[in-house]
Amino acid sequence: MKAQRLKRVALDAGAAGVGICSVEPFDETAASLRQRRDTGRAAGLGFTFSRPDISTAVQTSFTWARSLVVVAHSYVPQAGHPGAADPGYGRVARFAATDQYLPLQTVLQRVAAELTSGGFAAELLVDDSRLVDRAAAVRAGVGWWGKNTMVLVPGTGPWVLLGSVVTDAVIDVDEPMRRDCGTCSACLPACPTGALVEPGVLDARLCLAYWMQAPGAIPRELRPLMGNRVYGCDDCLEACPPGGRSLRSSHAIRGRVDLVTLLSVDDATIIRRFGHHYIPSRNPRYVRRNALVALGNSGGHHAEETAIAYLGHPDPLLRLHSAWAVGRLGGPFAVAALVAAVADERDEAVRVEIDKTLLGM
Repeated sequence: MKAQRLKRVALDAGAAGVGICSVEPFDETAASLRQRRDTGRAAGLGFTFSRPDISTAVQTSFTWARSLVVVAHSYVPQAGHPGAADPGYGRVARFAATDQYLPLQTVLQRVAAELTSGGFAAELLVDDSRLVDRAAAVRAGVGWWGKNTMVLVPGTGPWVLLGSVVTDAVIDVDEPMRRDCGTCSACLPACPTGALVEPGVLDARLCLAYWMQAPGAIPRELRPLMGNRVYGCDDCLEACPPGGRSLRSSHAIRGRVDLVTLLSVDDATIIRRFGHHYIPSRNPRYVRRNALVALGNSGGHHAEETAIAYLGHPDPLLRLHSAWAVGRLGGPFAVAALVAAVADERDEAVRVEIDKTLLGM
């Protein structure tokens, strides 16, 4: 199979970058995953961290594999931006404002079809725990490792999603890109929590994007730093100069969320709107949890009324976060509402949260 033919198919289908690499194990990446897991910096991340022996060794899952065709899909500028941080409105990270994996899958499907038409096996790997896609993209010369841990692609920077086609075709491979971030470290101070603890190293225990996808309660000290985020965080990407040109051309308003409305709709509506996000156990409680924190930070019309109403919600996780939001918002009814709520509260974690909130008011 001709490498140039496959690349032309991908580029014609809209890829921002494409390259081909071998399926030899990604030994350095495996060591990095294990090191981050063992030191706790991976927090509760599973996915490729849970089985490095699989996610960094393609032939463990695909014994017949001989090559990887790696594709980058740029989701900016079409992903737009969430607009101004107006009171009462939350924001969703650009990659998740709409399902940007769909156009990536379209590109990969066309590459796979080209391979199968030539008699070769081909299987798509998109957001798949059987492959560390960033390592494959770097080996295939699609981009380079950025100091923000993202793969940076010429012309679009970090604003890409990655996917691969694994095949039994033997294809000429590309060389890794001879490029790096040089002296630029703009992403490191841009992180609102300091989660980028050193160039190329993320401590997920401090990462807002991680906590918005994690089960359980969001750490109290991180909640004010979430701002009006409902899902994901773009700060280190926005600071990255290679992506600046694409970002400046993002004019459409997308990823903007009316928080009071979100907290008023039923489960089915939440899943219908946000179902393409990673939501733990597909449970809308986590979307509501994030929205309560964003509401506490954002305020806006009916914010206090909505947060107080959630003090009586049957789910203790939501009562806990609503207590924090009520305290954050203040207002004439906040103290009375919290005092009344703690008198009837039977969940110890919620009682502790309310007590801490009252002490801080």
